[in-house]
Amino acid sequence: MKIAVVGAAGRMGQMLVRRIAATEGVSLAAAGEAPNSNALGRDAGEVAGLEKCGVKIVGNSVDAIAPANVVIDFTIPEATVAHAKVAADKGVSMVIGTTGLDPVQTKLIHEAAKKVPIMWAANMALGVNILMALVEKTASLLDPSYDIEVLEMHHRHKIDAPSGTALALGRSAAAGRKVELEKVWRRSRDGHTGARPTGEVGFATLRGGEEVGFHTVYFASAGERLELTHRAFSREGYAMGAVMAAKWLDGKKPGLYGMKDVLGL
Repeated sequence: MKIAVVGAAGRMGQMLVRRIAATEGVSLAAAGEAPNSNALGRDAGEVAGLEKCGVKIVGNSVDAIAPANVVIDFTIPEATVAHAKVAADKGVSMVIGTTGLDPVQTKLIHEAAKKVPIMWAANMALGVNILMALVEKTASLLDPSYDIEVLEMHHRHKIDAPSGTALALGRSAAAGRKVELEKVWRRSRDGHTGARPTGEVGFATLRGGEEVGFHTVYFASAGERLELTHRAFSREGYAMGAVMAAKWLDGKKPGLYGMKDVLGL
């Protein structure tokens, strides 16, 4: 399978290039970056800390995507939407790990998925997806007197909050209670907020240092507290999941898929 990586010079992009090089049955077909990137023209393998692989990083999204069977995208919302359009036009499957898309951008991803198979997940680590399943099951077993809070911490460079993974965990909790997250969430608190409403799903966000990803879901009652936690120590787990998803997309029909589909959860 021929895989393209956009955002190839970023920390996640470099990890993806290294993971592709270490995975049997796949190869790096193309690599892209923003048109103003200092990495343009450089060998993607060399940028990732490997030997040269013969794939130059390009700034044209068509050149970065068209040679591949599937493109992996961990960039920013505006770029991801543009890449999805190119992938749909060129018949290239897509793995998306970008978070923070607004409703209009999300709709455009759904439109692209009508033409090609797209696997889109807030987090592709195996442990996180198992955590999501556990959160949904736990929420279904505990009555609404248990308050649900989602705490997340990421590195100082992350641009969206709460994280896509935190929101996905909140959505799992809401699904366990058979409610819509948007009707019960509290994404931030400040000032005189009053007492906490029963059934609310709260979020707390921390940013600092080089924390790769830390998430805890709390189920708190008057007499006890249950905590479900996942912590990532490197981006390798995300890269492994993304390449696994890319291989899984082979032969799939157009549509929007998630890591639950890939892992059979």
